[in-house]
Amino acid sequence: MVSIKPFLALHPKSSNAKEIACFPYDVAGETEAREFVIGNPHSFLRVTRPEVEFGAGIDPSSDEALAAAKRNLQGFIDNGLLIQDGEPSLYIYRLATEMHSQTGIVACCSLAEYESGVIKKHERTRPDKVADRTAHMIALRAQTGLILLAFKGTEAVSRAVAEATRFEPLIEFVCSGNIKHSVWRVGDVDSFVDSFSAVPSLYVADGHHRIEAALNARNLLRTQNGTETGNAKYDHVLAGIFPADELRILPYNRVVKDICGLAEDEFFAKLGEYFVVTEAVDGVPVDPGFFRMYFRGKWFQLKFSVDFVGEPDPIERLDVTILQKYILGPVLGISDPRTDERIGFVGGGRCTEELERIVDSGEAAAAFSLHATSMDDLLEVSDMNEIMPPKSTWFEPKLKDGLFVYEI
Repeated sequence: MVSIKPFLALHPKSSNAKEIACFPYDVAGETEAREFVIGNPHSFLRVTRPEVEFGAGIDPSSDEALAAAKRNLQGFIDNGLLIQDGEPSLYIYRLATEMHSQTGIVACCSLAEYESGVIKKHERTRPDKVADRTAHMIALRAQTGLILLAFKGTEAVSRAVAEATRFEPLIEFVCSGNIKHSVWRVGDVDSFVDSFSAVPSLYVADGHHRIEAALNARNLLRTQNGTETGNAKYDHVLAGIFPADELRILPYNRVVKDICGLAEDEFFAKLGEYFVVTEAVDGVPVDPGFFRMYFRGKWFQLKFSVDFVGEPDPIERLDVTILQKYILGPVLGISDPRTDERIGFVGGGRCTEELERIVDSGEAAAAFSLHATSMDDLLEVSDMNEIMPPKSTWFEPKLKDGLFVYEI
């Protein structure tokens, strides 16, 4: 069963939270992040992406960049931009738009439970990205962003959340996209801890690299301290824990730089071996197994035409798996989308017009618009202890960095 733990949070005040809060460190490129910091020197990106204060190309894990991150975090504290509550607490975090709302609990979770499989994953990580965040945590002695965890909701947790959110929020602001972010501090911590003791598992929805980095940081700090006790702050990871049925997964689309030297008729002939190809009016797939491809100024529908022998497992029936197995690999020669520089990924709210722009500009030769992976598929794959293809899910809205900092 799951255990959650209250923690001493560093957080902004409601009056300056909008100014401080920023998108997760890995959502935007260096140029975009630098522009945000230039426009807002109080952005928490100065902590999570300190390389933006230097010239282009600096290693974010360099001593210089990490020293800047540590200095900037301390500056946020010294200048009263981040404050700390007097005792360990839990928090409620709600993200709401006119069309969507999700409400979760911010708490510390056990890294031992991640190791044992109580906290389940569905994605492989890249060692370089894990090393980058590990170095960041070690240098700052802090976790500066939330892991997004999902759980199968229970009545007990719902009741506890409803009670905690009856009062005025501790923090509230509206950011771009008209997303309202609200935070409440939990008064009755014990009721939440007790309610989660009946939850059998948590699922890593977003933040696999952060949780792996937290595990690495724990192991390094244990070695430095010469102890393996389970009570130290670094034995836990900071997370936002949300009911699975409230989370929203958007498509994670693909663009490819070339069609592997194929002539157009040869390319379409190879596609036709596994798909029924017809022209389409737009780039929005109607159902799973119905892809849209933008190529040379036109949209095409690619209807998957392979009949499985028996019911396919959850991984085989994913659109991202079908695209990789029947087009990207055999037709376009992209065997490993995690490392091949010929493929790019366009996730979330950036709609099909962005795919058209990328292809029409010459940045890519073709774009593939996919149906979103379902939350049920994610849970089923995780329960099987299996791994999804890379870039299978894009969760939106994104949790903000800078609202909660956990010092380790």
